[in-house]
Amino acid sequence: MSLQEASERFLPQIEAELREIVRAPHHSLETYFGMMHYHLGWAGETLEPIQASSGKRLRPLLCLLACEAAGGDPQQALPAASAVELIHSFSLVHDDMQDGSRFRRGRRAVWDLWGAAHGINVGDGLFVLARLALHRLGVRGVPPARRQAASFALDQACLALCEGQFSDMTFEDCLDVDLEQYLWMIHLKTAALLAASAQIGAIIASDDTALIDHYYRFGENLGMAFQIQDDILGAWGDERLTGKSAATDIRDKKKTLPIVYALNHRDERDSTRQLADLYAREGPPDKAAIQSILAILERAGARQYAEGMAEEYYRRALQSLDRTRLENAAQAHLRELAASLLERAA
Repeated sequence: MSLQEASERFLPQIEAELREIVRAPHHSLETYFGMMHYHLGWAGETLEPIQASSGKRLRPLLCLLACEAAGGDPQQALPAASAVELIHSFSLVHDDMQDGSRFRRGRRAVWDLWGAAHGINVGDGLFVLARLALHRLGVRGVPPARRQAASFALDQACLALCEGQFSDMTFEDCLDVDLEQYLWMIHLKTAALLAASAQIGAIIASDDTALIDHYYRFGENLGMAFQIQDDILGAWGDERLTGKSAATDIRDKKKTLPIVYALNHRDERDSTRQLADLYAREGPPDKAAIQSILAILERAGARQYAEGMAEEYYRRALQSLDRTRLENAAQAHLRELAASLLERAA
């Protein structure tokens, strides 16, 4: 069975579990839960049922594959897989407001449609539903100790998300962000939840702490590689393949890895000063400024540096899988999943 076949098996199950969890308990709350459905891709702007882009469902898929690879029953892990997806969704709803992003996956963001107050409340509701989803593990036969461990892992990841978002927001007005600070920020904001997704899947399958840690490290390193690859696509991605405009991160003046690397490049001091000046200007850069920034990144070797970092974290992720000393179909699917994330076209 290929990764695509495994995805075709698991993704409908994940969607069914999510729909069961995010179901209005009373007709008076249909609009509130409808806003959640909108964010999850199940409803249109007037809350009519549709099927829009709902994201890759990467985190729940990672959770189920790790559970199966570690010798567990992925059916038992479905509530936890849904929980990590809902935590991810809560963070995106709030992130859009904090960044002032009006669009998410090609559609208007929740806050842009219904206002910031409703956006906050929708995000909060998704967070609580994620926590409640973990209680469904007992119905699936997961022992209490494993349920408690899964809950603790999810809470740790959620706090890391908030800490990473804090760092990301503070970086917006800083030009002296160094590489160590940047890597720690993406570890918190992106890698922590991917790490927890694989970790929780393994927790549900096993009590072997060493084995669980190997899956945690796999998800952690995969998350780092995933975010760095996203940074590369945000500067040089092909719009036809990525679904977002080329140089979108530069237009938004985000402090991505290529930018941070160039700002700290000691061998290109004149270019570093020029890049800092362009990023310090009011408003988004125009087409000429974007081309100047891309030229600076080229001279600094920023793309090659970022690609090398992504490859290194990918290598570490595969090493973590190797340390489990397990070989089965789900383990192969995890390797295939990791490769597919780094092969997103640029």
